[in-house]
Amino acid sequence: MDPWLDKAMQGVDPDSPDAFLRVFINLMGMLPWSALFWWSVLFLVVGALIGWWRGRLLEGVLWAAFLGPLGWFVVLWRPRAKPRVEPPPLPGRRRT
Repeated sequence: MDPWLDKAMQGVDPDSPDAFLRVFINLMGMLPWSALFWWSVLFLVVGALIGWWRGRLLEGVLWAAFLGPLGWFVVLWRPRAKPRVEPPPLPGRRRT
């Protein structure tokens, strides 16, 4: 924990008014942004596949975007979407 605190406090004067912002920027610089991006893409793709399988593609993508892997379970627990059925034609009218 001490090495992380040392990295977060590197170049920060604790008495300055912007100390919190400097520590925050240092912490954000320590995050593995490329790994986080690719994990998010993976979560969205799996959510889209589960949503497509359940007949709820957009819902699968949105739940995966908001909740990550937990969103997959939301889509799985919901009932399958019913296929859209066209209403029968009105009497006396023909379909072309």
